[in-house]
Amino acid sequence: MVMAMEKSEIRQRVVEAPSNHLMIEEGGIKDSDDLQKDLGADSLDAVEIIMSLEDEFDIEIPNDEAERQTTVGQVVDFIEKALKDSGR
Repeated sequence: MVMAMEKSEIRQRVVEAPSNHLMIEEGGIKDSDDLQKDLGADSLDAVEIIMSLEDEFDIEIPNDEAERQTTVGQVVDFIEKALKDSGR
């Protein structure tokens, strides 16, 4: 049986994506940060970050969902739900 991933681990892995892509210190990224407004991602950066998260968690994030998940916290919550729904 696969152990469910803790939210803190999901958050850590989510934060790594914009940190690595945008060259931002992980410690400076908050759940309330908007990927574009606060972290400075342009639309291409946002797409690349979402794609890297899809690879990282082996999930698919539909485009309409990706557009609704604008903050780090929203992305964490979405991925947590997607993993639970898939039994992981």
